[in-house]
Amino acid sequence: MYIKPKKSLGQNFIVDKNIQKKIVSACHLSQDDIVLEIGAGMGDLTEQLAQSAKEVYALEIDQRLFPGLKQRIGAYPNCHLVNADILEFDIHKFLKENRIKQKIKIIGNIPYYISSPIIEHLIRYRADIDSAFMTVQKEFGRRVNAACGSKEYGSFSCFVQYHAESRIIFEIKKGSFKPSPKIDSSFLGLKFRLLPPVDVKDEGTFFKLIRSSFNQRRKTLRNSLSDCVSLDSLEAFLKSRGIDRNARPEDLSLAEFAQMSNYVGT
Repeated sequence: MYIKPKKSLGQNFIVDKNIQKKIVSACHLSQDDIVLEIGAGMGDLTEQLAQSAKEVYALEIDQRLFPGLKQRIGAYPNCHLVNADILEFDIHKFLKENRIKQKIKIIGNIPYYISSPIIEHLIRYRADIDSAFMTVQKEFGRRVNAACGSKEYGSFSCFVQYHAESRIIFEIKKGSFKPSPKIDSSFLGLKFRLLPPVDVKDEGTFFKLIRSSFNQRRKTLRNSLSDCVSLDSLEAFLKSRGIDRNARPEDLSLAEFAQMSNYVGT
C-alpha cells in the first residue's frame, strides 16, 4: 500500500536500495549494539538495522505508516516500534524504563527542516549516546563539519564540534529519495566526546562569545563583541596570541575561542 509522504513532516524516504545498504554498513553495527532509529518511514532501514543490531527501537511520528511497519518488522522480535517525536523524546528516561544500561547508537533519515534542533536535542542526551548517524542536507553537513577559515564555519560548527567529533561519511544524490529533495544530501556521523577538546573555564561565557561573534560575522571581533567584553581586554588577548586585531569570527579556531573566553572572562 502506497502512502504519500507528508511535506509537513519533512518526509523524504530513501528508496535507493544501494544507499540503504551503504548507510547500514557505514554504521558498523554489531550484535551488541542497541539502536534508536529516528523516523522509521516505510521500514526499509528499520528491517536492515534489525538484522544487524541487538535491539532496535524505531521512532515514527506518523501513525499512517504503522500498519505497514508492523507487518514489515513483525518477524523481528528485537525490533520495537515507538510512536514519538524525537524532539519531545526523553532518551534518558526511555533507557531507564527499558533497563538499558549501555550507550546507544542513533540512526536516522531525519527531516531536514529540524536538523539543528535534532542535533541539539541529541547533544543534551550525549551521556546516553555513543554516536549518531543521520542524513542531512549537503550544505548543512558542511556547516557542521566546517573548519575555521571556511565560509561554512559558524557558531553551530563550534557548538557541535565542542561536543562531538563530526565527519561526512558520504554524499547521497537527491534522486535516492522519494519525493526527491531539491538538493543532494550527506550522511553525517557524530561521535560524542567524553570530554571537550578544549579547556573552557565557563561554558556560558564561551558560547555567548561565539554566538555574539557570528551574529555579525562580517564585522571584526572588536566590533561584534563590543557589547560583551572590554575592547582593551579583547585587544590584549589578540595581541598575546599574535592574531590580527581586525580578525573576524571565522578566523578563530575552537581552541582560540576557548582561549579568548578564558582570557576575557577572568
